[in-house]
Amino acid sequence: MKPYGNQLNLKKKVLYESKKNSEKISTINVKLIHQIFDTINISLLVLIFTLFCLSFNSQRKWSNTYKNLSKTRAINNNLIDYISKIEEFYISELESLNIYRKTKPKDLIYLDKVAEKKESLFKKNLSSFIEGLSDSKYQRGY
Repeated sequence: MKPYGNQLNLKKKVLYESKKNSEKISTINVKLIHQIFDTINISLLVLIFTLFCLSFNSQRKWSNTYKNLSKTRAINNNLIDYISKIEEFYISELESLNIYRKTKPKDLIYLDKVAEKKESLFKKNLSSFIEGLSDSKYQRGY
């Protein structure tokens, strides 16, 4: 039996065809892999940007909350000061109640009513004028 044509040539042709097909498959695979990585990169960038916006927004909200809490703490500190002053006042009042005792009618001292002296307006003005002259209130200037 005689071989049909050159078998080596046929072998090279089959190898060349299979290499060509594998190169097509590999280029298609490489393009597909690049598309997958591009999609993953873009989705990661979108995710990072979204999380950045959310964190920025939450940081702004936290700053506002902290500012409100600081104001509330200042108000509470003022209230605590006022409460402590009021407590101190009431404690001193309670302590003073123990010092003083309630009076009874027998403890009171009754004084006779003293008659008031009625002085005339002219005498009053004259006496103040004389005092002013003696104290040198009314001096003549140069």
